[in-house]
Amino acid sequence: MASYIRRRKFLATLLGGAAAAWPVAARAQQHAFPVIGLLSSRSPAVDTPLIAVMRQGLNETGLVEGQNVALDYRWAEGQYDRLAGLAADLVHRQVAVIVALGSPSALAAKAATATIPILYVGGSDPIRSGLVTSLQRPGGNITGVSTFQTEMEPKRLELVRELRPHATTTAVLANPNYPFVETQVSEIQTAARSVGLEVTILNARTIRDIDAAFATLAQMRADALLVATDPFFFTRAAQLVVLAARNAIPTLYSRREFAAAGGLMSYAANINDSYRLLGVYAARILKGEKPGDLPIQLPTKFELVINLSTAKALGLQIPDRLLARADEVIE
Repeated sequence: MASYIRRRKFLATLLGGAAAAWPVAARAQQHAFPVIGLLSSRSPAVDTPLIAVMRQGLNETGLVEGQNVALDYRWAEGQYDRLAGLAADLVHRQVAVIVALGSPSALAAKAATATIPILYVGGSDPIRSGLVTSLQRPGGNITGVSTFQTEMEPKRLELVRELRPHATTTAVLANPNYPFVETQVSEIQTAARSVGLEVTILNARTIRDIDAAFATLAQMRADALLVATDPFFFTRAAQLVVLAARNAIPTLYSRREFAAAGGLMSYAANINDSYRLLGVYAARILKGEKPGDLPIQLPTKFELVINLSTAKALGLQIPDRLLARADEVIE
């Protein structure tokens, strides 16, 4: 341990001049260069491709991990109750910026610090969720990218209706531990009434709960399933896709990755654009801009992805009007 400390001190002295050039380096003065603390409610396996896109945004501004910026990772593995402790640990380590992946992570980071800049990418409305008070000038120490995933649930339900025009019952898989689940479910139920659908909410907090929900789904004989937006469900994408296929239930998801893994349909913002911008914003803050002065970025396009191979396996004919609107068709 002593030799490790001496080595860190030597590196800090050697590179101290370069580190001093960064306006926020004082927050991470024990490091050779600024450290971005990455806080995620998901898992490394899920986030690795997205973090690679974020690195592209950093690289566009001249920042390269391991050369002039470092990333310190914290994953909650789908357990939201771990986020507070992980956020506190990053604050204790005096990282220069906290990048929060997912709205639950952003809420935990906000509760942990009012001074360290926080960048987030998440699916909830940042004003309704209490993260900021303005999109154009967030103020305080938070900014980022909102993909408005949660607010798109009614639109996804409309797509379910178009997919199964004669459907009467649709099941919705939701996580009661998701911080915004009440708003999520309320909007889904309102949208269901407007299109004449009966909605049954199936709750799942754990892996076993997901299995149990699909067992209930088989007994219900529902016409379709909507998997609500939730980072935990994203960590269980393979399980959900397999169970949907095994139970022959047409399912709509909130991320393209589900459709790419064999899910029937997804409707969501282009997540890669959001993560690239996250890297650009991180660099701007490290170079001196205040997060409160940077507007929350919003998606400009939502993409409908349809997996035709899955549709054929289900014996399902996708309506021509849906195929014509699809941004991507996987065959």
